[in-house]
Amino acid sequence: MLAPYAKPGFPNPHLADARGLVAAGGALGADWLRSAYDSGIFPWYDDGMPPLWWSPDPRAVMDATRLHVSRSMRRFLRQMPFELRFDTDFEGVMRACAAERDEGTWILPEMIEGYCSLHRLGDAHSVEVWHGERLVGGLYGVQRGALFAAESMFHRETNASKVALIAALQTLFAAGITLFDVQFLTEHLSMLGAYTISRQEYLSRLQTAKQRQLDLRNLTLFARG
Repeated sequence: MLAPYAKPGFPNPHLADARGLVAAGGALGADWLRSAYDSGIFPWYDDGMPPLWWSPDPRAVMDATRLHVSRSMRRFLRQMPFELRFDTDFEGVMRACAAERDEGTWILPEMIEGYCSLHRLGDAHSVEVWHGERLVGGLYGVQRGALFAAESMFHRETNASKVALIAALQTLFAAGITLFDVQFLTEHLSMLGAYTISRQEYLSRLQTAKQRQLDLRNLTLFARG
């Protein structure tokens, strides 16, 4: 069990159990989160539990070259009624991701506080989809160098989350991101082009990505069919 008031540090992710669990305990401050993502680890747990830290094998990733945009989505993008914004309402995106889940959420108040602190430091970002002045979709994630680790996304109008993901992939890779982490492969993500790599390959690519200096401030988002 990691002590919450100790200096942040994690076991070797290669020592994770069969489910990918690396450790329990610790805290969700910015220093802990930075240490985790630098090590290829992320938090995921339920209310009433200590923080649980994971590094699954295999790991799901995406890239712009393998992104699948359907014909109907390409048509939608050409006539898109939405506006794309970057980092204008990070907390709003997190709270929407937490609220828009019928099965409950792991995005607990302490996680919102921790990731918002990362955002204020420039290490976490939100991709937002607006319809007028209404936030209708988006995603948020953590940046460490040329890594972007997408954490969650939501939609309140049809196609809004797909637009957010397409914009994130196309814009962030154009800006210099080289590793886009989506953690677990789902049917929905697979249809959009997500695929898996081994933990070993992920950690190797992470070591290269996090060494690159990349400033995403003032990024202009785009989504093309």
